[in-house]
Amino acid sequence: MEEGIVVKSTGSLYTVESNAGEIFSCRIVGKFRLGSHKLTNPVAVGDEVEFERDHEDGTGIIKKIRPRNNYVVRQSPRKKHFLHLLASNIDQAMLITTIAHPSLKPAFIDRFLLMTEPFNIPTCIVLNKVDIYEEEDLEVMEGLKMIYEEIGYKVIIASAVSGYGNEELKEALAGKKTLLAGQSGVGKSSLINMIDPKLDLRTGEISDYSGKGQHTTTFAEMFDLEFGGKIIDTPGIKTLSFNYLEPLDVAHNFKEMFKASENCKFGGDCKHRDEPKCAVKDGLETGLINELRYLNYLSILEEVEDQNYWERHSKV
Repeated sequence: MEEGIVVKSTGSLYTVESNAGEIFSCRIVGKFRLGSHKLTNPVAVGDEVEFERDHEDGTGIIKKIRPRNNYVVRQSPRKKHFLHLLASNIDQAMLITTIAHPSLKPAFIDRFLLMTEPFNIPTCIVLNKVDIYEEEDLEVMEGLKMIYEEIGYKVIIASAVSGYGNEELKEALAGKKTLLAGQSGVGKSSLINMIDPKLDLRTGEISDYSGKGQHTTTFAEMFDLEFGGKIIDTPGIKTLSFNYLEPLDVAHNFKEMFKASENCKFGGDCKHRDEPKCAVKDGLETGLINELRYLNYLSILEEVEDQNYWERHSKV
């Protein structure tokens, strides 16, 4: 049995780099689960695995996945009762987004953070394409930067066209294993090429008709950066849903609200909606809790409660 790390996942085959630096195309045998959850892709890029090689053709079979330090998971976009692993054993995540072209959906940032916060994975928010921002876009950019930096997230302003933010991005990535994610069309591949031109990833154009990006990354893959560190590039995300979460999971992972809940009458059981003596509601009045974040929180909370309701009643 040999040991290695998964550096690429295509859904049916997994590229494993052995501890000796050899590359193997591997399959899996048996079924792997994540607790009680079914997985569309049981093995994630970043997984440390034990595999058995076929000496004749250089392929292998993954027999065991070592315990993960952490992972980022989402509800499968195609099979809503399954989960999809994005990556594992990472040092941080970096969400690439933009204010314009395509237009920003602010709630998407909070939805992404709801995937990384449960594991206390440090997450950096990158606002790309600053070179094309109009005055109104710049005002939105400054507002978002203030909101997320005040609650402890790093925010980087960047442009893959002008090179703005290049050094700050390199500094954030150097020496770490980073999951890179974002919606299609935000310029993720272009930013990676700016940071490390040797990678030369394929980039796509924004559709003039739909205003949406075209998928250029079709599977997750890990790359070594020439200045040190690794990135895990992932396909563009369209939507994020959370039928695998409970309502209090949402409440506990908006971190500034969870901190404030220490002073709620019902403590960690407070959903910060209609409960009396709620410190989060008080924080809204005083400005300690941002209204945009709170509205996004309420929207996700209601969605999760609705999904849980229909899940329970569909089994009756």
